[in-house]
Amino acid sequence: MISVPLSPGMNNRKLEVLITQLDANIEGQLGFWQFEYDGYPLICITDEDMDRMRIMTPIVQVEQLSDAVILECMNANFDRALDARYCINNGTLWGAFIHPLTPLNQDQFHSACSQVAMVSRNFGTSFSSGGLAFNTDIV
Repeated sequence: MISVPLSPGMNNRKLEVLITQLDANIEGQLGFWQFEYDGYPLICITDEDMDRMRIMTPIVQVEQLSDAVILECMNANFDRALDARYCINNGTLWGAFIHPLTPLNQDQFHSACSQVAMVSRNFGTSFSSGGLAFNTDIV
């Protein structure tokens, strides 16, 4: 894997290089890409002016979910989803990672893609973004 120089910070062109390394068949344009990661369709959207980026994947239509499942997603956001999150927009439950753009580094980008794919994969079971979970017994 080729390392992307990150000085003076991440931007759309550098991010596009990272995405292309994961999937040579990306679709979109600078600031909005669709690509595949580990079999999951991911979308990456950036706003350089606001220094924000997000990576997300659609999981299921909200109308198919019970209140108990939605509550479990919110509980997972606290201790199991780590840097990824379950969120709802426009009638769809999404897995998402939201982060400032310029401080994002290559390792964080790869971790973000992995965590977003994992919250989708683990939806309905562990609701986890990976192997780690916070100890909530102390809260």
